[in-house]
Amino acid sequence: MPTIYQLKSRFQDLLRPLCQRLAASGVTANQVSLTALGLSVLEGLALWLFPGAFLPLFLLPVVLFARMGLNAIDGMLAREHDQQSDLGAILNELGDVISDAALYLPFALLPFVSAEQVVGLVVLAVIGEMTGVISVQIGASRRYDGPFGKSDRAALFGLCGFLMAFGVTSQLLYLILFGAGALLSAVTIWNRARAALKELASQ
Repeated sequence: MPTIYQLKSRFQDLLRPLCQRLAASGVTANQVSLTALGLSVLEGLALWLFPGAFLPLFLLPVVLFARMGLNAIDGMLAREHDQQSDLGAILNELGDVISDAALYLPFALLPFVSAEQVVGLVVLAVIGEMTGVISVQIGASRRYDGPFGKSDRAALFGLCGFLMAFGVTSQLLYLILFGAGALLSAVTIWNRARAALKELASQ
């Protein structure tokens, strides 16, 4: 199913010159992964300490976009500059899950948002990423099937953060948006599991 992840190759093409300069400067994929994680945790901490404040909410889409770029760069450094490692694989997977939790759970503190809905959406996100990783464990490829992967979650929360920063506090609006995210997350889990099993059956 369609997902923002499908635009990844074009995004990588834009970042490749920067990636090459970073590699030439001695920057490693693991350093980039840790930078993305640190940036996410700092932004999440700001959202947590100052719930509903303009600046953290306004900066959220910027941080999410920067994180997306850093995640693309660490992957290219690993694959295209011979930096793949077991530690890198761990940082890549755990970093995504920790970053999602740090950035999105603070939304549960907002009075016009359902805390249960936000927590549920984050839990579904973790299960979705776990499903993609389990695919490797059973002999299939790492699954990134949509319709609601990491990039799509970032788009949803980035949009919500932007709207909230400018005073849009409609409970019904966020109930619908986060509800749709939860539904699409459940479909994503199903699609990733089904695709992994289908891949194994075709081998």
